[in-house]
Amino acid sequence: MHSISGILHNHVLFAAMIGWFLAQALKIPIHYLVEREWDIHRFHGSGGMPSSHTAMCVAGTVLTGALYGFDTPYFAIGMVFTSVVMYDATGVRRETGRQATIINRILDMVLIKGQPISDVELKELIGHKPIEVACGALLGLVIAGVYLLILVNH
Repeated sequence: MHSISGILHNHVLFAAMIGWFLAQALKIPIHYLVEREWDIHRFHGSGGMPSSHTAMCVAGTVLTGALYGFDTPYFAIGMVFTSVVMYDATGVRRETGRQATIINRILDMVLIKGQPISDVELKELIGHKPIEVACGALLGLVIAGVYLLILVNH
């Protein structure tokens, strides 16, 4: 039986969490560069550049492979999971965002004509463009590499 305190020594989990945190933090200045407005809420929002889910999964998966072997079932499970997350980010979630955009336009048209249905807009920034996922993957690789360098030197 393992102690729950072992979580404090889980390097794969730490690398994954660092990947998520840095990707979310980077969304704020990147949003400013693109939109010319500061939006602190981008830190906890979904979608945008870079993909934090991708950064988190790639960092954890790459570190798993580096620590336990790229020929292990652990890495294989991580790779499959990461692939599903990246596919979902650019596929299903992106399409959901497009649908929300269209529905919001319909709501605007209805509201302008005086036939309100609801004034609550659907969340449009749900998924990612492929470049956002690619940047998240690159960030995850960098984080895993830096984490490994720190581990090796200590």
